[in-house]
Amino acid sequence: MLGSPSLLWLLAVTFSLAPRGQPLGPRDLKEEEKDETPQPPSSAVPCDYDRCRHLQMPCKELQRAGPTPCLCPGLSSPAQPPDPPRLSEVHVVAEVGSAVVHWCAPSSPVHQYWLLLREGDGAPQKGPPLNSTVRKAELKGLKPGGAYVVCVVAANGAGESSVPPAGGEDLEKVGGPALGPCRKLAVPPRPQTLVHVAIGVGAALVLLSCSALVWHFCLRERWGCPRQAASRPTAGL
Repeated sequence: MLGSPSLLWLLAVTFSLAPRGQPLGPRDLKEEEKDETPQPPSSAVPCDYDRCRHLQMPCKELQRAGPTPCLCPGLSSPAQPPDPPRLSEVHVVAEVGSAVVHWCAPSSPVHQYWLLLREGDGAPQKGPPLNSTVRKAELKGLKPGGAYVVCVVAANGAGESSVPPAGGEDLEKVGGPALGPCRKLAVPPRPQTLVHVAIGVGAALVLLSCSALVWHFCLRERWGCPRQAASRPTAGL
């Protein structure tokens, strides 16, 4: 019986040294379930937004209207003036003296656009303001055979985009077919004008030919133009 207390004391020390499992709290259970739950892949795709599309809905409205989330292209800060738009196509209609100008929006917030038209060395003429969805506008009243420079300008609350100076080298570098906001525009003569010019040139050629014939047959005799002397036999004495 003397060994019984010692045995009980030894068992008590053994159980006290054994590690005890801590009960899981509500927070631990949520974290464990969160780790075990598979995360679905992101379904966001680029929005159907084209910078060059005429009457393009703003990308923020596309995000709200779409059934699934989509991503908009990055834009510069609204506290900065917009970058220059890219003028792409210019289709000239010489018969009516007009041109259709097409451009692409910059990677900047834009509130409105307008066109600048300069003929020769004259002052640029500013067109009416166009809303931010517009990417195409028509120029009217162009003179047949005239030379112009057309530029598109974008504006927001912080200012407006830059335009190359008139007659400078920047216009040649920036205003190319695929770059920059400006383009040189040459209006060809109307087809009726070409027909009239052709008729006039033809009539002048006919008149010149008739004049040459008249001079050859009539005026040479009157003015005594020299001829080649005809050889005549000499009579003997």
